[in-house]
Amino acid sequence: MRIAAGADHAGFALKQVVVARLRAAGHDVVDVGTGAAELSVDYPLYAHAVAAAVERGEVDRGLLVCGTGLGMCMAANRHHGVRAADCFTPQLADMARRHNDANVLCLAGRLLDESQAWEIVTTWLEAPFEGGRHARRVAAIDDTGAGARVARAGAPTTEASRG
Repeated sequence: MRIAAGADHAGFALKQVVVARLRAAGHDVVDVGTGAAELSVDYPLYAHAVAAAVERGEVDRGLLVCGTGLGMCMAANRHHGVRAADCFTPQLADMARRHNDANVLCLAGRLLDESQAWEIVTTWLEAPFEGGRHARRVAAIDDTGAGARVARAGAPTTEASRG
């Protein structure tokens, strides 16, 4: 799998460990930076670089690491077709893939140790997207007009819409 990886200064150390393990596992990793932890950098720059690579189809998935994963996740999700998830547990990573087809994983460099992060990453890489009713919901993520249509028509109440 081809994976773009990026981090700010707070996520640099964890990114380095995860990237090395991904490469050792046979993945092709494009590291967009940052290249050091000593200099404070702005996380959105790296989030946008990774998300743009996913958006353009240059990579299969993206990995982002900052202090909490939150800022990276917010920035990455600005890109069309990017479904970034900030995951703190393997269970969240599993559901992010199975139900939301998450193609960018965000990690908290200040909150996760290397072992926890690797378990989350491997779970996320191995979990399949279930499709089915979830495919309709994933398609709606990029449909920014859906909310306005629901607001005008009123919330759906049929059993099929609750699926």
